[in-house]
Amino acid sequence: MFALTFSRFGGPEVLEYREVPDPVPGPGQVLVRTRAVGLNYADLYRRRGTYHLRGEPPYIAGYEAAGVVEWAPDGSSFTPGQRVAFADSPFANAELVAVDQERLVALPDDVSFQQAAALLLQGLTADFLTRDSHALRSGERVLIHAAAGGVGGLLVQLAVAAGARVLGLTSGAGKAQRVRDLGAHATALYSEDWVAAARAFAPGGVDVAYDAVGTTLPRTLDALRIGGHAVFYGMAGGDPPPIDPRRLMDENKTLTGGDLWNVLTTADGRRERAGRLFGALRSGALQVPVTATFPLSRGAEAHTELERGSAGKILLLPG
Repeated sequence: MFALTFSRFGGPEVLEYREVPDPVPGPGQVLVRTRAVGLNYADLYRRRGTYHLRGEPPYIAGYEAAGVVEWAPDGSSFTPGQRVAFADSPFANAELVAVDQERLVALPDDVSFQQAAALLLQGLTADFLTRDSHALRSGERVLIHAAAGGVGGLLVQLAVAAGARVLGLTSGAGKAQRVRDLGAHATALYSEDWVAAARAFAPGGVDVAYDAVGTTLPRTLDALRIGGHAVFYGMAGGDPPPIDPRRLMDENKTLTGGDLWNVLTTADGRRERAGRLFGALRSGALQVPVTATFPLSRGAEAHTELERGSAGKILLLPG
């Protein structure tokens, strides 16, 4: 099979599209032939060497894809030819992937491979953030960082569907328009005084803020009302500075960390959450904009596009 690999850490130029041995499924694994692969910031971090990697080079990045079952063991609930997707199985940047059965999700007929690969990982994250990290309630005033990004755009839509009022933060006017198109009630730019904008949007401060930037965390706390809640779930802009817990005490504010892997622990839970996302997609409550598609062989170009801060989702197409 062919895969997108790297044998050293660095920029997109270290990526190589090359032929490698087919994976051999282990106990409880299913062999999946991919049709669409989701590109995520985590793939950039692995390529750069920020994240720990298993095994020896050449490394194959990627954790999210949709495709067709090529082979399944006897007694499996999956069958050859069945349409499936996964969000948390390694080595997805390849034509064939061996996936633990418990990590596979069956695809409904009305969800395409590209929709599934664009939605699943970031959608599961947004579902978890709006249900587990902070269960959004109708009428709450919400600040969403990087609101034009993959998770951010889904957060905007899920928050609006829950009846919340949403202020989306973006880096440019074009992205701000996209966030408004997704249903946000207002937008602000990072280049302006967005804390003041948040306090104008929600006098006294917002009820909850979702921060995936990291370096912005102190100002995110500034934007909260007394008793407000910040959910910190990413470091796209770098590590956050230390937060003095006395500030949280003095202002009755709550800071919660959010990591999907701590809740995505069972097959039933994974499939229940995925089913909820597919239902929202079906009803029109969720849009999953695909910004660009690249052949897997041109993965370096896709990485470059993502590093430029592309809004929406980028997909890699094998074959």
